[in-house]
Amino acid sequence: MTSRRQRFDDLVLDSAARLESTLGNRLDQVEFAVEDVPPADPAPWESGGVPLGRAFPAHGRTPARVVVYRRPVESRAESQRELSLIVQDIVVEQVAGLLGMSPEDLDPRYEE
Repeated sequence: MTSRRQRFDDLVLDSAARLESTLGNRLDQVEFAVEDVPPADPAPWESGGVPLGRAFPAHGRTPARVVVYRRPVESRAESQRELSLIVQDIVVEQVAGLLGMSPEDLDPRYEE
């Protein structure tokens, strides 16, 4: 029996694995993580709501990182299927930002 938190973590990892199958080694140095809520100090470019995810570029020896915020994402989904789609879109958006691509170019199934 898996917890809700574990199922969410699995959605993020499944989304990352799907992109890795397309991008190959371009994601080898990207870490994927889940945090319950975003920090209280929003980034300068974040305005107009609670962020659902963030991408942090590599810095020195620190690898690039994509973080998905579980509680704000779960609050937007009305079903497990919708939750899965939202998580996939967030992961695609954040990875696209790290790679300097548009989400649509990265994943044709991306929905704004």
